[in-house]
Amino acid sequence: MAWLLVQTVLKLSELLTLLLLSVFIAVSLEPVVAWLGRLGLRRGWSVAAVVAAFAGLLAGFLALIIPPVTDAVNALSDGIPRWRQQLHDHHSALGRLEDHYHVLEKAQSALGSGGASQVAGGVLGAGQLVISLVTSAVIVVTVTLYVMAGLPTIKQFCFRFVPGSRRPRVEAITEEILSRVGRYMLGNIVTSAIAGLATFIWCEVVGVPYAAALGFFVALMDMVPVVGSTIGGVVVSLVALIVSFPVALITAAFYIGFRVAEDYLIMPRAMKFAVDVHPVVTVVAVLAGGSLLGVIGGLVAIPAAVALGIVLDEYVFPRTDAS
Repeated sequence: MAWLLVQTVLKLSELLTLLLLSVFIAVSLEPVVAWLGRLGLRRGWSVAAVVAAFAGLLAGFLALIIPPVTDAVNALSDGIPRWRQQLHDHHSALGRLEDHYHVLEKAQSALGSGGASQVAGGVLGAGQLVISLVTSAVIVVTVTLYVMAGLPTIKQFCFRFVPGSRRPRVEAITEEILSRVGRYMLGNIVTSAIAGLATFIWCEVVGVPYAAALGFFVALMDMVPVVGSTIGGVVVSLVALIVSFPVALITAAFYIGFRVAEDYLIMPRAMKFAVDVHPVVTVVAVLAGGSLLGVIGGLVAIPAAVALGIVLDEYVFPRTDAS
């Protein structure tokens, strides 16, 4: 039975990870929902207000990001005929590269020798990845909404498994953990806002286009631990190539320095202020969580460390100190 249980958990690991992410998001937004409830809104309307706020942020991001992406796609489609003409021009840079390396001939040979099927397989794999991402997003959003709407009922149901004599203490500890998780998300939002503002200022100073859209993008990506700020820095550095190669290099250097400062100065101090966790514990928790569960593990690592610390202070250390 233990072996079957382990095999079942392994098969459901992806779904369980999505459910864990949904519960974490719902718990993180609970302080906002509770605050709206104290203002007089019913819980359903409070959840709807939070969802509407996030939908508005997403719509604003799309309004900023769609025009530059459209311009880039149009520029690429307009440039393809010109590049093809330059490939056949022996006096142009692309033509000289074609004369030396025979790029077109090698591409046609690769497509004729099974490369077309590989390209088709790659396109099919990309389509499956997109479908999987959309499905995962729908699952996370749906479960998050249900958990947000029914969180008080869920907590009361879970508390019934605790003996009545110890239930008040467990409820108090649980509320403290949930409160610190909410403060953690607040600290995460603050650090992400700093990253987005720094990106906007940098792009404005060095002349990188679409500064507002890139700042918004980096702020969103920075909320994902471990890899989020790195992806944001790579994207901004690639966009900086539009200006010049030296600007792209100094932009990449700026993000390397900012990533080091964020990981070892900004993030640990913000987390210590928000959840009262030592900076060393913050760094180790994020690295360990990212190694175990990837992005989601890094996201829930600090709240898990906070919960573990509270449990140790309440149950373990008093017994060891008294023995």
